[in-house]
Amino acid sequence: MIRTQIYLTKSQRDNLAAISKIAGKKQSELIREAVDRLIDQAGDHHREAILKKAAGIWKERKDLPDFKSIRTEWDRA
Repeated sequence: MIRTQIYLTKSQRDNLAAISKIAGKKQSELIREAVDRLIDQAGDHHREAILKKAAGIWKERKDLPDFKSIRTEWDRA
């Protein structure tokens, strides 16, 4: 692990200490867990943004087959 120094407000530090005591975990462990959740959440939003950006990119293309009719044919089989 890499040692990293952070600054917390007194309120943040006091609340973190209380949560640490209740959870029976070190404050550093709680901070790492919170950072992991933030990274996961940011990754989810990033994926969602990419998917939204990609939605409809083939909408105006005329060189592609009519997928709706192809799917209809598959459903009949």
